[in-house]
Amino acid sequence: MKRPVTAVIAFLLFCTFFMPVIEAFPQKTFEGLITYKITYPDNKFTESQMAMFPKILTVAIKGEKSRTDIQTGMGNTVEISDYATKTKTALLDMMGQKFAIVSTWEEIQKDMELESKGTVQLTDETKKVAGYTCKKAIVTVDDKGTKYTFDVYYSSELGPRGANFDNPVYKDIDGVLLEFSMKTPQFTMKFTAATIEKKSISSKDFDIPPDYTLTTKEELRSKFGGMEK
Repeated sequence: MKRPVTAVIAFLLFCTFFMPVIEAFPQKTFEGLITYKITYPDNKFTESQMAMFPKILTVAIKGEKSRTDIQTGMGNTVEISDYATKTKTALLDMMGQKFAIVSTWEEIQKDMELESKGTVQLTDETKKVAGYTCKKAIVTVDDKGTKYTFDVYYSSELGPRGANFDNPVYKDIDGVLLEFSMKTPQFTMKFTAATIEKKSISSKDFDIPPDYTLTTKEELRSKFGGMEK
């Protein structure tokens, strides 16, 4: 097993490149904030080690943009999506160093081709998550020959299929994910929407701050020892 500090850094890099799993799709009728609780059902770390891992994730939605924030004991990762241009900007604040990575739609498509694909089985089951009636889907992922299956609950009230346009696992789900899982090489994370609040979001939240340095995924991986995604 990787040391907890190394695992957290790897996790931040993973989120920098593959945060789309936890984005929402903007819709004219909804502007506000979704807050998710994060749990780790199969972790093998101690309680003190787990203190470094994130427990909360937030998604802010405004117009044709969304912003996802996730914090750990090691730093903060932000991903901003522009659905009009199909681009993403990752902001990574790690151990006092701040980086920004802008991905074009062409780059996003290339990344998706390299990732594990998922098959989606839709069901008629529903349940309430954060006050919204969600439909259930059963997702099976084939990760280099290893298959795993988990349940997903999603709402079409907050956005349509475009919610997951940039994710090979969830792209066929027609709605915003309000309960889902994400697997990394070290552990599985489960995200459950705790609150959904309609509120005004500042346009400045979707800009790159001036103290962030533009870089690329390759340069960032090299800087941190060529860590695995």
